[in-house]
Amino acid sequence: MSSPAHSATDQIKGTVPHPYHLVNPSILPLCGGIAAMTTFAGIILAAHFHSFIVLAIGLLFVVSTMFLWWRDVVAEARTPGLHKVITQVGLRYGMALFITSEVMFFVSFFWNYFNYFFYPEKMGTAFAPVWPPQGVTTIDPFAIPLFNTMVLLLSGTTITWAHHSLLEGDNKNTVRGLAVTVLLGVMFLCGQAWEYTHSPFPFYHGGIFSSSFFIATGFHGVHVIIGTVFLTVCLFRAMKGQFTPQRHFGFEAAAWYWHFVDVVWLFLFVCIYFLGRSAIVAG
Repeated sequence: MSSPAHSATDQIKGTVPHPYHLVNPSILPLCGGIAAMTTFAGIILAAHFHSFIVLAIGLLFVVSTMFLWWRDVVAEARTPGLHKVITQVGLRYGMALFITSEVMFFVSFFWNYFNYFFYPEKMGTAFAPVWPPQGVTTIDPFAIPLFNTMVLLLSGTTITWAHHSLLEGDNKNTVRGLAVTVLLGVMFLCGQAWEYTHSPFPFYHGGIFSSSFFIATGFHGVHVIIGTVFLTVCLFRAMKGQFTPQRHFGFEAAAWYWHFVDVVWLFLFVCIYFLGRSAIVAG
């Protein structure tokens, strides 16, 4: 017969015969998947039929799931003795592998973009095979995109400032650095929203270039939203003094994720905004 599952209490008391942490059963991962599918379905309905009901329901579902899930994660992180050394190492490996999977997620977008960038004849249009396609007016990379680039680069320095302050036990500057980083994240999102509403090509029915542009930059925007929420949670935790120089993996994971968002945007700016504006490749 198999042994019964060990509870969190058993792990804290040290009576479990292994150094690993087994999380309690939860329905939240299933809820998160359903919320994500509902949200993406809502985006499609909003883009094509201007119906925002499903999108609103999906976003509400996502926010509710995130709140409940983060509440459990924070409670778990604050429980003494629950995360032993091997568990902490596993958390870091897990976050590194997650970011690696996100990198490959964006690699697929760049692969699609450069497929038409270098071989525009694959578009199969009646016009001359060039990229960007004839008739498409691209966005000036040295307007809002450059501003957003400066904002994200600055946010990378402020999150590093907060991290070093935390390692030195300076919680006051940790809070300041996190607050400024969150503010810069919101500024980036406002710039992205303004750019989308003033785009010279449509969000939908705009051809291959429009689809490639919005799916790459749009998913990056989604990651900025997630990262900003992640850092906001860390900000409130830092204000409550829940991080110490020895135990702050939640903050560290948020900082890793934010640096990943920074680097991806640099590639987007150079490859899609700058090259998409300046280079026309003849077939």
